[in-house]
Amino acid sequence: MMEEENEETTLECRMSAEEQAGLSQAEVDVEPTIESVIEAVLFASDEPVTTARLADIADVGSVRQLRRYIAALNEKYRANNNAFRIEEIAGGFQMLTLSVYNSWLKKLLRARAEGKLSQAALETLAIIAYKQPVIRADVEAIRGVGCGEMIRSLMYKGLVKITGRAQVLGRPMLYGTTRKFLEVFGLRSLKDLPKIEELKKPE
Repeated sequence: MMEEENEETTLECRMSAEEQAGLSQAEVDVEPTIESVIEAVLFASDEPVTTARLADIADVGSVRQLRRYIAALNEKYRANNNAFRIEEIAGGFQMLTLSVYNSWLKKLLRARAEGKLSQAALETLAIIAYKQPVIRADVEAIRGVGCGEMIRSLMYKGLVKITGRAQVLGRPMLYGTTRKFLEVFGLRSLKDLPKIEELKKPE
């Protein structure tokens, strides 16, 4: 009876620890193998892991054994038609996507590059979004610096467009945001922009 109570107490403690660690039932049921350890290490690394280091981490006795495990993993990847393999490069091993997927990966990298905006670009974009249609001089008056190049960059990224010309001396161009701007920031319309007080102009 006492043993059963001790076992139940131990089980409760173990389950409590697992719950506190935020582990799902699927994660709790996982039994790590040498192959899965090698896979996890290479999956988490963004650069080649040297043979010696990988063998040490996975507790593999020899380089020959390590290569056998990697060959077995690659065979599984082929059988499952996975998009990646473990390749030996730069004195180590790394998990790499197959070259046949390069065109899709280029689209991903291009989208990431387009999505990255500096603080200055975000400030300029915010002014245009809230003040549109707005001329460049007004944007520069609010920011206190020249914005020509920044506006051109935002236009290149498809976030800003020319909406017309102002009816003032020189008829400067008016700028506004695009449909892509709404898509990137998850807005249905400009009415969904956060309500903030009017952007402060320099004294």
